[in-house]
Amino acid sequence: MSPLAKMALDLGPLLVFFFGNAMFGIFAATAMVMVAIGCAVIIEYAVDKKISPMLMITFALVLVFGGLTLWLSNDIFIKVKPTILYAMFASILMGGLAFGRLFIKFVLGHTLHLPDEAWRVLTVRWSMFFLVLAMLNEVVWRHVSTDTWVAFKVWGVFPMTLLFALAQTPFIARHQIESDKSPPL
Repeated sequence: MSPLAKMALDLGPLLVFFFGNAMFGIFAATAMVMVAIGCAVIIEYAVDKKISPMLMITFALVLVFGGLTLWLSNDIFIKVKPTILYAMFASILMGGLAFGRLFIKFVLGHTLHLPDEAWRVLTVRWSMFFLVLAMLNEVVWRHVSTDTWVAFKVWGVFPMTLLFALAQTPFIARHQIESDKSPPL
């Protein structure tokens, strides 16, 4: 799947959530995002014949916390879902690092070729970023309206993630391992 298509697949459910909330409220938006992320899983599998681990974890958490939100008519569950997701990503990355596993390499290694030390640095950076997102989500959902929190998820977290990823580009470029193949003459 092209990077642009992948980004559209990631952003699609967020946009459904944002517009669903604006038009119908948080509970309808929750149901809509559950369907949208299910569609994203199906599309990714149809195109790539596999589903990324991050998408599967997100899908599972959206179903669980979205289901609890709808079943108990309490929007706190959908609001804490990002906190749990980001904390889980940070924990998985740091736990893997503690046991000599570079899970970020597992996710990105097919497109980036870096030495293990660079993967370790990226693991720590992404872990810290996810922890900041978890804490930020907690502060935002507890202190602003539901509509503002939803807007923050779409128009705050997604751009912050893109900017953070772009900020890693110079580091990645410095440590990129060149292919052994010589370019054709």
